[in-house]
Amino acid sequence: MWLDWSKRQHRGLRTWILIIVRNEPKNGVEIMNEMEAGSRGWWRPSPGSVYPMLQRLSEEGLVKKREGDGRYEITPQGREEAEWPSRMRHGGPTTVEGVIDELSSYVSYLEDLSNSKDPKLTENAEHVRELARRMTELGKSS
Repeated sequence: MWLDWSKRQHRGLRTWILIIVRNEPKNGVEIMNEMEAGSRGWWRPSPGSVYPMLQRLSEEGLVKKREGDGRYEITPQGREEAEWPSRMRHGGPTTVEGVIDELSSYVSYLEDLSNSKDPKLTENAEHVRELARRMTELGKSS
């Protein structure tokens, strides 16, 4: 499992809060208002979701609550997490087996591209061959 359940369950909320406070310190109500505005009124998170997440982010050192106005501001660690490439926010594989499983999924995708005669694969054929060569070398060293 790539993440514990609490992170997986609220991954979107977690990321959205970090992005909001990255731009400007906000309190919980302001965060909920910005989320509602960002969804054009379609969704407003509940205090029962936002405040526990702010507490968790605070405990993890990703945000800190300011003394004077009670607004949350992002920390350098939180900024790093908010700016990390989105494909890595889920935590990615943490074991060799997990990496191999993910690689297998990508190989299946590339095989499907090849079978469908998609030009994207042809345009990158040399790079694919180089990666295959490197993987072959890894297999020899085991």
